[in-house]
Amino acid sequence: MTAEAGRTGPRGWRAAARDALYGPGGFYRGAGAGPAGHFRTSVHASPLFAGAVARLLCRVDEALGRPASLDFVDMAAGRGELVTGVLAALPAGVAPRVRAYAVELAGRPAGLDHRIEWRREPPEGVTGLLFANEWLDNVPVDVAEVDPSGVPRLVRVREDGTELLGEPVTGAEAEWLARWWPLGTGEGLRAEIGLPRDRAWAAAAGTLARGLAVAVDYAHTAAARPPFGTLTAFREGRETRPVPDGSCDLTAHVALDACAAACALPGARLLSQRDALRALGVSGARPPLTLASTDPAGYVRALAGAGEAAELTAPGGLGDFGWLVQPVGLADAGDLFVDVADDEEH
Repeated sequence: MTAEAGRTGPRGWRAAARDALYGPGGFYRGAGAGPAGHFRTSVHASPLFAGAVARLLCRVDEALGRPASLDFVDMAAGRGELVTGVLAALPAGVAPRVRAYAVELAGRPAGLDHRIEWRREPPEGVTGLLFANEWLDNVPVDVAEVDPSGVPRLVRVREDGTELLGEPVTGAEAEWLARWWPLGTGEGLRAEIGLPRDRAWAAAAGTLARGLAVAVDYAHTAAARPPFGTLTAFREGRETRPVPDGSCDLTAHVALDACAAACALPGARLLSQRDALRALGVSGARPPLTLASTDPAGYVRALAGAGEAAELTAPGGLGDFGWLVQPVGLADAGDLFVDVADDEEH
């Protein structure tokens, strides 16, 4: 049976996940609570995250010479939580110049700030910041698995989640595996073929005329690929078996190093979320105890903020997320992030 088989028949994970997530009645096309009802992202963990993105937008504004119109594009915007938080956190000298875009397949939520333009595709000719938080992990990809003879084959899946091996991986997909995720010959070794994500990221970054594109996601690099892949699912806040029936989020970690190379633009950097957020002023340091006696209410607020910052930057948790930072028409994206070592000293 081919990859274009009916929805109940076995087909590649990319086609199955595309329908399950984005087809009619798919997971991301429905109304209701949206992604926040099923999994917790940095955006939902604390308003400190939106505040840090707002500070990054201000730094991009400075690097661009304070243009008359400054764009902020929120890719995979969910219900608009991030873009709403960014607008609220912007200083008075920047906010009036910002054009805000939310890019999402689901319909516009009721009551969303009128300043936010809701779109299915990012605008072209962006001058400013394009920010993609946990978007690429939901760009569907095919899965490869090594058979008993040592040959990587495409994994096919039925709508109930049952898998079987299909044809050998060939062509551009085989070239991608050889370059970015060589599997070896051990039976059962698996990989997610990230070529569609490379192309999606290159297209998104290509909408910028000048500015910065940032992808934040579960990630791995060539130095530490997971031997059996990362494909999984989430439903109502819990990790569950991946089943492409539209009832759950289907996700796999992102080879961000491959995405960076796909842009063919200079200056890309890979950071951990811990380092990126610390560079943008988010620290989990506890407030001084002296504040408790001079300003008890302020101390409680600062302590709560430190706890939220600690969650956003925690090793083994959100702090291990990868940030791919891609400048377009800027001399050096490093100027937008203070030196991490210097930040720790202060």
